[in-house]
Amino acid sequence: MPTTSPKFILGISAYYHDSAAALLKDGQIIAAAQEERFTRKKHDASFPKAAIQFCLDRAGIRLDSVDHVVFYDKPLLKFERLLETYLANAPRGLRSFVTAMPVWLKEKLYLKTVLKKEFAAFLEKDAPKIKILFSEHHQSHAASAFYPSPYSKAAVLCLDGVGEWATTSAWLGDGAKLTPLWQINFPHSLGLLYSAFTYYTGFKVNSGEYKVMGLAPYGEPKYVREILDHLIDLKEDGTFELDMSYFDYATGLKMINEKFCRLFGGPARKSDAPVTQKEMDLARSIQFVTEEIVLRLATTLQKETNTDSLCLAGGVALNCVANGRLLREGPFKHIWIQPAAGDAGGALGAALVGWHTYLGNPRLVSDAQQDSMHGGYLGPDFTNNEIKNKLNQLGAVYEELDAHQIPTAVAKILEKENVVGWFQGRMEFGPRALGARSILGDARSARMQSTMNLKIKYRESFRPFAPAVLEERVSEYFNYNGESPYMLMVSSVKEAIRTPMSPEQKKLFGIDKLHVPRSSIPAVTHVDYSARIQTVSARTNPRFHSLLKEFDRATGCPVLVNTSFNVRGEPIVCTPEDAYRCFMRTEMDFLVVENFILEKTRQPTHANDDLWKKEFELD
Repeated sequence: MPTTSPKFILGISAYYHDSAAALLKDGQIIAAAQEERFTRKKHDASFPKAAIQFCLDRAGIRLDSVDHVVFYDKPLLKFERLLETYLANAPRGLRSFVTAMPVWLKEKLYLKTVLKKEFAAFLEKDAPKIKILFSEHHQSHAASAFYPSPYSKAAVLCLDGVGEWATTSAWLGDGAKLTPLWQINFPHSLGLLYSAFTYYTGFKVNSGEYKVMGLAPYGEPKYVREILDHLIDLKEDGTFELDMSYFDYATGLKMINEKFCRLFGGPARKSDAPVTQKEMDLARSIQFVTEEIVLRLATTLQKETNTDSLCLAGGVALNCVANGRLLREGPFKHIWIQPAAGDAGGALGAALVGWHTYLGNPRLVSDAQQDSMHGGYLGPDFTNNEIKNKLNQLGAVYEELDAHQIPTAVAKILEKENVVGWFQGRMEFGPRALGARSILGDARSARMQSTMNLKIKYRESFRPFAPAVLEERVSEYFNYNGESPYMLMVSSVKEAIRTPMSPEQKKLFGIDKLHVPRSSIPAVTHVDYSARIQTVSARTNPRFHSLLKEFDRATGCPVLVNTSFNVRGEPIVCTPEDAYRCFMRTEMDFLVVENFILEKTRQPTHANDDLWKKEFELD
């Protein structure tokens, strides 16, 4: 009986930020990765050549075995939006128009031709057989949220800066069908509103939004009234319009203008200037407004769809504080968020649109408790032989243990307040390190938060760290009962483990709150008693789960600090060589790469210079 050959669909996102590739085999996700991890350029927007090659290698195929390639947005629709925006605002925006048009007329408008040339380079010949399809931007987001989710039917909400026209869109997913319901169009954008405040508070747009979210608990919501009275007309149903007289992003080269600056009492903070109470209060205010909009939109969507489950994607879905509040106070019983919620995840969504929408294949949801993301571990991994050869080439000094010995040995190292680089299994897809490319520390240590920020990550002291906790023990430490495998939900720590504050400590404001221990796990307890939780499952990451169990056995605490394995401005490490380089450039104490343990004091002397600061543009 003849066997049918498997069908492969390749999804790609590129040319804006966070280029990526994802590969499906007969509708199953088998590989996905961002281009930045291979090129070492953060948010790399170039054609994802290395990511594509990894996906093909993982499947053991060549490009000519791929049945369809699907691009994550539609450039002609985006061009239409740009032209209409410029015409509606002419002559304002002429400089921006003149800057943008040559790139569009040379490349972006003829993207199919550009892509075929790029793919031809893979085959070292013409690529006429490559079938290139296009998905709309928010359709890609919606597909990435619904199809891998554990729900057979769910409402879907996508929120980001802008795709072609949509900035917010609502969908209903049912089986293999994904039906658009409504959308809010450019220039009215929650993502761009948040980015405007990212810019004004002195951080980098498209990467500094996390900082604004982390800064918010230090401030007071003093500017909420100004935002709601001047910048945004927010309706009861959550829909909104922005007053574009305060913004420059639709027609100019900056996010905001002088009118915005006057409203908030002065120019934007320079990136190298100290963060003041004003920035903290602005962060708290825009965070409050964002949460209010998300709650109202979700309430409206639940009434319209009468569903219990919600799926989220788009850059705004990475706002885990808003997600946590939505789960606690919102109308949905179940929420699932695509771990690669930004543009990188659009590559995966595009592939899924190809499989289900273009090709009409059914969708099988086999287990209501599990999604199909494989824990997010969809990137490259390395054998112990490959690692040993690389470590020998680097002149590294290491100890090799049996696999079953690693969790016990590393737990003992962590118990002594050492900081450990942890490199295990397949690399994560998306912006969060989930125990494959992580830096770990003792959550009980009062000094761990500042040590990691200033000596390991080389970043701002106010930024919080996330706890990784045994999935089965999460409710003992946090007011949370369920799974949060992708570090996309914020909850508060339990009252029982909180440390009472003295009257003097309660009077502290702003950054002075930072050094007050707030619980028995101070390294992962933010100043408002919140924590961005990652629950660790034996099913998806057995070795990380074993480490947490051994750490619990040694200390009575099943919680570790988990932050991404990189320095500020650097993409998360991908290869053993990346890991060793990062280890040697920082004050990390130990590096664990699969079965190999490296102690810093035993390594050959290397100049711990500041070259990485020139190599990686600070975010």
